Amino acid sequence: MAIDRLWWHNARARLRRWWRDDVLNAPLEPILHPSRLRLMGIGLFTCFGHLAFYCIWAWWIPQPYESAWARGFMVLSSIVYFTIGWRRDFNSASSSRWFSAATWLQLPWFFSWMYIMNDGNAVWLASLAAMILIHFHFTDWRLAIAGLALGAPAGMMAAWAVHGHEVHLPAPEHQLIILFATAMGLLLGMSSANLRRVRLVNTLSTMGVMAHELRTPLATVHLMGDVLRNMAQLDQPEARRRKLDDLGHRLQNLVRGMHRHIDMQIANAQLMRLPREQSPIQAGDLVTSVVDNYPYRTARERHCVSVHIQEDFHFRGAHPLFSKVLANLIKNGLHALVSSSTALCAGDLRLTVSVRNRRGRIVVADDGIGIPNELQSRIFEPFYSTQAGAGNGLGLSFCKNVVEDARGKLSVHSQSGKGAVFTIELPLVRSEAPTHPPAPISPDPCH
Repeated sequence: MAIDRLWWHNARARLRRWWRDDVLNAPLEPILHPSRLRLMGIGLFTCFGHLAFYCIWAWWIPQPYESAWARGFMVLSSIVYFTIGWRRDFNSASSSRWFSAATWLQLPWFFSWMYIMNDGNAVWLASLAAMILIHFHFTDWRLAIAGLALGAPAGMMAAWAVHGHEVHLPAPEHQLIILFATAMGLLLGMSSANLRRVRLVNTLSTMGVMAHELRTPLATVHLMGDVLRNMAQLDQPEARRRKLDDLGHRLQNLVRGMHRHIDMQIANAQLMRLPREQSPIQAGDLVTSVVDNYPYRTARERHCVSVHIQEDFHFRGAHPLFSKVLANLIKNGLHALVSSSTALCAGDLRLTVSVRNRRGRIVVADDGIGIPNELQSRIFEPFYSTQAGAGNGLGLSFCKNVVEDARGKLSVHSQSGKGAVFTIELPLVRSEAPTHPPAPISPDPCH
């Protein structure tokens, strides 16, 4: 009996993990395997396929119902696929919306409507089953389910509007075939999504191992720094001794910064397998600690960062992971400031801790180059980076996963040339002791 309870407990835990990781939190892929050739092929098949099947079903093998205007409208809608294919950014928000709208219209709506208008004959039953499998092949299985749930009833309602009482529900044997096709499409869609997820996990794991292997040559560089600093203690001219000591100090600082960067990349590589340990965290202490210990490259970089504790709060999460979240956001903010080609000033990068609407907020705002509107919907995708040649596109994906795993929300507001504001919203938890916020860090103004 205990074994049965343990089995049910583990099964429920696995189901909850699958629902959270694969259904709720997994990024949507409206266009599966996007490429110009694939989208152009879909457009050509849609355009000429409707023309060819109109000729077949109207003249060669006549069906009870065929419509030239409906086929013509579907041919015109194929322009969407050509338009997306001509664009370079296939996964932009606008491309995804237009692709989903055209696919839902082309497949669930049109085929359900034609199936009803042809009284559910064998030709359109086979076509409807094929459509379901094709739909799961084109788009994310969650969007395919939504398309079938919305598009099929809409097509039946359109048929009812035309034929009224002559519309009938599919026969039981037809319902069984449609259900079987849907189940197989769902199975193929989910297995394909799981395969892509496994490949991503393996890729990230390889990146983590490669980052870890960099520690070996860095240890040698650190020893070289020790040797230089030891040489500076020998009896030699003061100028040479200062030079050797400064060089050794710089080498060791470089190694420490690289180790910090490696730690961050290894953590980023775990974005699909985050640790679930959580404990109460004080937001003000977290932000202050990360800012103080961040490996700034220059004193001017440290000078431009300011911390403002307006109202401190506690939340529940993994302290090491949230430290890396803030370090990622600080790194991106500093990069945006450097890319703006203006001198760094005090307060150019601001971290603010506050409470609003009964939720804790950690805001990281910079006055850098900003993020264009068309890119803001993609910056949280794995391997997508606005820093061409300078980033691997994992940092913000990692940040989003960590925040959402703590039942929080990470959002961005930005305009080109006017900086970016990243906001972390988190549910509050009670603290056992009263919180006394530290004094804000107020650096000197820029001269």
